[in-house]
Amino acid sequence: MTIDAHHIEAFLEMMSAERGASANTLVAYRRDLLDYTRHLAAVASTAERAGTREIRDYLASLDNRGFAATTVARHLSAVRQFHTFLFSEGIRGDDPSGTVEGPRRTTRLPRTLSVQEVECLLSAASAAARRESLSDVARLRALRLHALLELIYATGLRVSELVSLPATAIGNQTPAFTLRGKGGHERVVPITDVAKRAAAAYVAARKGGGHPASRWLFPSSGNVGHLTRQAFARDLKQLAASAGIPTTKVSPHVLRHAFASHLLQNGADLRVVQQLLGHSDISTTQIYTHVLEDRLRALVVDHHPLGDETG
Repeated sequence: MTIDAHHIEAFLEMMSAERGASANTLVAYRRDLLDYTRHLAAVASTAERAGTREIRDYLASLDNRGFAATTVARHLSAVRQFHTFLFSEGIRGDDPSGTVEGPRRTTRLPRTLSVQEVECLLSAASAAARRESLSDVARLRALRLHALLELIYATGLRVSELVSLPATAIGNQTPAFTLRGKGGHERVVPITDVAKRAAAAYVAARKGGGHPASRWLFPSSGNVGHLTRQAFARDLKQLAASAGIPTTKVSPHVLRHAFASHLLQNGADLRVVQQLLGHSDISTTQIYTHVLEDRLRALVVDHHPLGDETG
């Protein structure tokens, strides 16, 4: 193991133990930092010796490779945290990343679905689960997809949070459940009766089919023990295609955006949506301010005495 690889492992151990970084976050950090240290090795440098110029050259190389500004900014964030760690541990006497500016990030509105499109997806999932010609295996898979859809649209959970829900999270009398989400932060997640019924129907079908008990609400035979994000995304796109919705418009993350956007359209407060989404910083939730602006504009047009007059 090279010295840089050793430092990366120590950094990841700190992020996991002290900051509660998730497995997915650690994988992303490892990938970005290995890419960074490979660049340093190619110019005969290391993380212990690299200066501001080497970091800027690395960012330029990412740009030359065609990475989007958001991806370059993510790599720079990883590099900054890595160098802050090296400085705090006394491995370096300085932090060369502090004065490096990242690329200008353009504000991009999140992709979302209309209420009608979400209703179409939910109706298609419900109809598929009721189809009489299905085998037991196909019916269980259809019930699982219906439950996943109802839950993500009712709660706005991150897809990683959804697929890894424990079997005990949702009960018939449970109006809400407590979730430990990104960064180890706990939040209370309200749940609708419709979503509870869809989850209960899936659980009942599993029990009725003689499937073994599991600690997960959506178990799988894979290594992680529960359904993967990729499997959910695949099934969701197949459902969208059957419902006549372009598959490029649909993903689990888009449904999370739909949850937030539709709440705001119907009068929810931005701070409440922040709590429901599990955002630690209100600035993250502010990507939805365009929804508030549209709502305020509609209020003026609908209620101002001169709102419907043309100039």
